[in-house]
Amino acid sequence: MVNLTIDGQRVTVQEKTTIMEAAAQIGIPIPKLCYLKGINEIAACRVCVVELEGKDKLITSCNNVAEEGMVIYTNSPRVRKHRKTTVELLLSQHDSNCAGCARGGNCTLQKIANDLNVIENPYKKELERQAWDKSFPLVRDASKCIKCMRCIQICDKVQGLGVWDVEGTGSWTTVNVAGHKSIREADCALCGQCITHCPVGALRARDDTKEVWDAIDDKEKIVVAQVAPAVRAAWGESLGLKEREAGVGKILDALKRMGVDYAFDTTFSADLTIMEESHEFLQRFLAGELETRPMFTSCCPGWIRFIKSRFPHFISQLSSAKSPQQMFGAVMKTYFAKKLGVSPEQIFTVSVMPCVAKKGEREMELFYEEYAGHDIDAVITTRELVRMIRSAHISPDTLKEIESDRPMQQGSGAGVIFGVTGGVMEAALRTAYYILKKENPPVDAFHAVRSQAFMENDGVTEAEFAIDDTVVKTAVVSGLKNTEQLLEKIERGEVHYDFVEVMACPGGCVGGGGQPIHDGEELAFSRGRGLYQLDEKSVIRFSHENADIIQMYDEFFEKPLSHKAHMLLHTQHCLP
Repeated sequence: MVNLTIDGQRVTVQEKTTIMEAAAQIGIPIPKLCYLKGINEIAACRVCVVELEGKDKLITSCNNVAEEGMVIYTNSPRVRKHRKTTVELLLSQHDSNCAGCARGGNCTLQKIANDLNVIENPYKKELERQAWDKSFPLVRDASKCIKCMRCIQICDKVQGLGVWDVEGTGSWTTVNVAGHKSIREADCALCGQCITHCPVGALRARDDTKEVWDAIDDKEKIVVAQVAPAVRAAWGESLGLKEREAGVGKILDALKRMGVDYAFDTTFSADLTIMEESHEFLQRFLAGELETRPMFTSCCPGWIRFIKSRFPHFISQLSSAKSPQQMFGAVMKTYFAKKLGVSPEQIFTVSVMPCVAKKGEREMELFYEEYAGHDIDAVITTRELVRMIRSAHISPDTLKEIESDRPMQQGSGAGVIFGVTGGVMEAALRTAYYILKKENPPVDAFHAVRSQAFMENDGVTEAEFAIDDTVVKTAVVSGLKNTEQLLEKIERGEVHYDFVEVMACPGGCVGGGGQPIHDGEELAFSRGRGLYQLDEKSVIRFSHENADIIQMYDEFFEKPLSHKAHMLLHTQHCLP
């Protein structure tokens, strides 16, 4: 243990505790911009400096450890002057049009500047400009970048993609796509982790709310919206709603008030995905196709982009089942359109997703009978949903819990847990067991795939299940660097599985790149826990017991893996 004094308070901390962490233990928050624990501890911003008694120069608190007898001042005149000058210099190279910024009101630089009472800046404004393809789902604004290097480190250390890098030297140092590539040429998985870990608005998702508003205003369009399971776990955070107050029914109510014609819960199409994917898995497993390499889940578009760029020889191992988002669109433009008696072209499908990669996935084309177009017409993130609610002047406390529209109203607990790492695997195994045994398993039979592994180093959860004489070896992984390491082990023959679930974002969709941003906080675990609690409270826990799914197969698809199901609910994964 180490004893030191911070701002006149005696504190005892464990060895190797940083000064910043020691101060936090006694309720003294030291401002920071670049720091991410265990990921970015390079003291690039120097906003976290403190004064050490007996030392002439100020020291950074994020990467200097507490030592016995230290006397630290976190708010001395020297410290305040240095921080203010540092922030003023950062602002001289930062586009401060906060009113027109996606992070306005939720920007760490903005907060620190306000805290330091930076009202007038004595330094000349010199902004960096870089060309950017703003039609790409991920947008970078160089004029807002503060060179904190967080995006580089999160992409390298957590996702292992290396999309971002430093270029230039001295005052010309900047961040750009690595290898002098355009963002479309890079191996970007669109996971959006660089966005959620940027302390300012230099990185954002492409805003697609205008397309949604335009469709709502178009009297010729029938706007149908879906809300992904992970969205309900986070949308209330930005609107001051407690977890128990932020049910999916209130999102559906908000969408209806905005002018959406029909609003659905994506748990319905998650159940549909499970019906197709679990049947496909058993078909491939029992045919001996998975003896050397496993079948991989295919519902995460970030993972699909990753495998196509890094492990293209594994593409044939992907499930051919479309994601719940795409299945929803296909069903809306066929089954639902026929129910309404309208053409597919009249249906405008909107997805509310926790994910940036879903904006890229919507480009998938749908060809059925005389229709040629997209399953999904527009995707908005959880953050965009919140902005739309605010722009429509909807007071969150007036929202009511309403039911999803019919005939695709019902959803199971298995569909809800799609939003958390391990959830897809558990849902699929529940139904695969039923297919084999013609009876339901105990609902907790597959809890072993439930993962807290995204809090650990390897991010992998392994589990083996015996169903009579059939043994299924499974793995669940989240985070793309963890995924890469797992695929390399599979490739070398060091491990063998029959079925592997992959989520690009650590913790799964609950930690997606389109979720609300809380700088310095990782909320995937607590959000995921909320989805598991919803599953436990669900009346229906199994996808194959969803009455609306059963009815749709009876009326339209006939059975899982039928010809029509293959035409509409499956896809052939090809290289871009």
